[in-house]
Amino acid sequence: MTQQETTADVDEVFRVETHGIDPIPDAERHGGAKDLFWLWFGSNLTFTYVINGALAVAFGLSFWQATAVVVLSGLSFFAISAAGLSGIRTGTATLVISRAAFGVRGNWPAGVLNWVVSIGYTIVNTVVGTLALEVFFAEIGLGSGTLTRALALGITLALTFAVAMWGHATVQFAERWMAYILAIGFGALLVFILPGAQTTAVAAPGLSGWSLAFVVMLAGPFSYLPMPADYTRYLPRTTSLKSITWMGALGGFVSSVALGIGGVAAATQTDMTDAVAGAESLLPGWFQPLFLALVLGGSVTNSIITLYSSSLNLQVLGIPWSRARAIVISAGVTAVGSLAALFLTDFTTSLLSFLSLLIIVFAPWGGVFLADMLMRRCRYDSDALHAGSEGAYWYRSGYHPAGMTALLAGMAFAALTCDSELWTGPLVAPLGGADLTLLGSVVAGLTYWALARRIPAYAPAA
Repeated sequence: MTQQETTADVDEVFRVETHGIDPIPDAERHGGAKDLFWLWFGSNLTFTYVINGALAVAFGLSFWQATAVVVLSGLSFFAISAAGLSGIRTGTATLVISRAAFGVRGNWPAGVLNWVVSIGYTIVNTVVGTLALEVFFAEIGLGSGTLTRALALGITLALTFAVAMWGHATVQFAERWMAYILAIGFGALLVFILPGAQTTAVAAPGLSGWSLAFVVMLAGPFSYLPMPADYTRYLPRTTSLKSITWMGALGGFVSSVALGIGGVAAATQTDMTDAVAGAESLLPGWFQPLFLALVLGGSVTNSIITLYSSSLNLQVLGIPWSRARAIVISAGVTAVGSLAALFLTDFTTSLLSFLSLLIIVFAPWGGVFLADMLMRRCRYDSDALHAGSEGAYWYRSGYHPAGMTALLAGMAFAALTCDSELWTGPLVAPLGGADLTLLGSVVAGLTYWALARRIPAYAPAA
């Protein structure tokens, strides 16, 4: 069997992917760095960034101040993209690779929380897409009500689940082609919104406003940290590591910054408390149905990658099923959660508050993971990552003391300086209302470096 035939059998568009977290053999690797540009560009063409940009203005920042926050936050995609370099070296998923930093058992709690976050954000995206599609149906004369909403939900779930079920190749294909369409649509949206932006200076927002704006803008990119290698593990080992970092980073940067600035501009012109309605009020009547379709499309592209990664996540947690079967669990929970949010009780706001609070865990987790990757220079014992208690990453009873200690140190700092609806740390008031949660990643990373400076770096497999 030729290499081309082998690749088609396991990772072909519109055919169910057979690999999960098992290492991708060299003979079955394919693609190039430019695939990562379209993946991260398409998946971040989501209305969420418009909302986040509007929130920066709500925190008291002027147009130019909020724009600076949006641009600086977009640079975080360089760290997200770089986190995928370990996928090329190991051929496996991010949450398998992080066993090297935390130990096989120590990695498990973060795996559980990451699955919760993935499903939580997929539910939120599904609800947003469903409501936009419901209004779209009403505007084109299909009426409204329970049946219309149920139809909108069914379509939104089907679009997301079908692509994620087929797997890696189909995810990349869908993200690329949806990016073409969404980029044109969101480009037109920016043409309507940006010229009316009010750029006059406002009173200084204070440290609290600046920190909250950064937390909101960086929370999205940070939520991706447990998944970049999921989308680089099929790339050939000969792919340039520099090109991988740049292509993925540029994709996420361009889309998130463009839409974030759009949200900033919109917030200087109208009330964005209801962001969809607020943005819609700035658009000509003929474009409004297309705008709702853009909201739906952005919700779906973002949900696709989180739902796909959630199936790999379940395998990491020990679900003895194939990736394609495991994703049914994630899709089922997403459907139930979306049904509850749309028809029983509106817990979307509470869910978002809970998910945002989990940055107390994921900022330090990301700091430890990135520090470990840099210290090893992306070199791992690939076999040991899957070897359990027989491998080098079992450490002490399955826990890596350095990784766990660093994680707890970062979490303690983040909890003490967090300012959210569900929890306000005791250091927030002395700091003048500043939210320094994200610096928990720096604390955790430096702690890990101090405790694990002599960890071995394994040569990459031949």
